Amino acid sequence: MTDDVLHLAELNVGRLVADVDDPRVAEFMAALDRINGLGKRMPGFVWMMEGSGEPGTGNTEAKIDGDPRHVSNLTVWESVETLEAFVWNTVHRQFYERRADWFEVLGEMHFVMWWVPAGHRPTLDEALGRLDHLRRHGDTDHAFGWSHLNNARLWKERRCSEIAAE
Repeated sequence: MTDDVLHLAELNVGRLVADVDDPRVAEFMAALDRINGLGKRMPGFVWMMEGSGEPGTGNTEAKIDGDPRHVSNLTVWESVETLEAFVWNTVHRQFYERRADWFEVLGEMHFVMWWVPAGHRPTLDEALGRLDHLRRHGDTDHAFGWSHLNNARLWKERRCSEIAAE
């Protein structure tokens, strides 16, 4: 790949309604390996920030502000279309639609995307910086949500409600 090839990075942050070992989030925690494994096998998947590798933990060890209930998902995809295919055309969608069962409504943007050079693996700090930029400035080329992407077709058809602070 050449230096001018760009991939799409995304960060999704959530705060669980209970600790990771609480029965209220057990179904979500039990599905992490399955959903993450599916994502890694999808065409267009490039990279995912990993946790300890312990089964059923996903990346829940990456605490945000020291809060054990804050969890994050940081991935890189070849394109908008490949990320959309995973989010909206797989079993991931069923879990996405049930996010209120396991996650608090944060009341502010909790999802951000940005373009990275092929081969770049963003850090959680970098991603949180992009999220902060999006919260302060709205959609820009530096940090954006789905609505900033003209070719985000599936999001336009299946997006979540505004109250979820998409």
